[in-house]
Amino acid sequence: MRDFQEDYNVFQSALEIPEPWYVFHHELAKKEKTLHIYIEYRRGAEFSCPNCGAPGCKVHDIQDQDRTWRHLDFWQYQTILHARMPRVKCESCGKIRTVIIDWARPGGGFSTLFEYHVLSLMVEMPVAAVARKVGEHDTRLWRVFKHYVEKAVENIDVSKVKSVAMDETSRSKGHKYVTLFVDMDTKRVIFVTPGKGADVLQQFCQFLDSKGVPRSQIKDFCCDMSPSFIAGIERKFPEASITFDKFHVMKLVNEALDKVRKQEQATQPELKNSRYVWLKNEENLTESQLDKFGKLKDMDLATGRAYRMKLSLQKMFTRSALVSEMYFDEWYDWAIRSQLEPMIKLAQSLKNHKDGILKWFETKMTNGLLEGINSLVQAAKRKARGYRTPDNFIAMIYATVNKLDLIMES
Repeated sequence: MRDFQEDYNVFQSALEIPEPWYVFHHELAKKEKTLHIYIEYRRGAEFSCPNCGAPGCKVHDIQDQDRTWRHLDFWQYQTILHARMPRVKCESCGKIRTVIIDWARPGGGFSTLFEYHVLSLMVEMPVAAVARKVGEHDTRLWRVFKHYVEKAVENIDVSKVKSVAMDETSRSKGHKYVTLFVDMDTKRVIFVTPGKGADVLQQFCQFLDSKGVPRSQIKDFCCDMSPSFIAGIERKFPEASITFDKFHVMKLVNEALDKVRKQEQATQPELKNSRYVWLKNEENLTESQLDKFGKLKDMDLATGRAYRMKLSLQKMFTRSALVSEMYFDEWYDWAIRSQLEPMIKLAQSLKNHKDGILKWFETKMTNGLLEGINSLVQAAKRKARGYRTPDNFIAMIYATVNKLDLIMES
């Protein structure tokens, strides 16, 4: 009898089961490689009210069916905790409720220690890989993961957010996206929602409303020149200014430059395989690309003129705010008279967005941070070989970008 009691004491200590609960029985099913541990509360025990927290509530009745929780493995055995749950009647609030236990969260099928274990694994591994490792279905682990992420996201402080960068990132094939909103001061993802149109601004408004943050508090947005983003911001945040990301501006310039190259290549075969010669800055060219560039730059090429326009606009962002508008207007006049259709269309588009482009000289806001975040997110997506639902993808974005410290602190 003493040996059995010692066994129970070992399990009692290892499980950290608090009074008035205790381990009263265990069964080892060797064939199934499962250890079943049965927990009971002491006769006459009193509990706090799950509704109002009042202490000293007596047991009203007991649920007939065992509740079970997957626990950390003991040795090579998968461990299952069993307990019948009492309900208490509170004299203070008059409610009859099932007691809250210390070893698992309400409604969860795992012990708290098991949940923390799988969360620590999910920091380093895709959820599907963790599920295989611990012998659980990944759907159950996703529920755990999202519970802690959602709890952590609720604790993100957005009370002082004023400057927001936004951008979309691909969720899966078929033009499926989510849009990220980042607090530019704290560098944290504060909101993610499916889609990439004007509707995402409405979702962001509802998020701010739920946090008690007035929309007028948001003074600056940084985004690309997506018409839907612009329309959404102007409609939902009329007091906010928009800074167009300078990296997006230069991306548009490079696209126009490449169109010029493609058109000219039909009559100038020397331009074949020279795409990256023109898209890179000269200091970033490889030795072979430098050699090719040296031969092409002295030719009277339309692509060369477009390339010089690119360099000129790039230099604008190194000038002072005082001369930026005059510089832009001179560049526009040059591009519009270039007789290069792609550069003319580009110049007209940039002219329409001039205020947002020049706003950079005041705010210095860019989506460079979001480009880094997007790379991190896409790497996680490739590692996991995609996500079945947008909710799973969004949960992983919060956890990956915000370093998952939010989950473990929650």
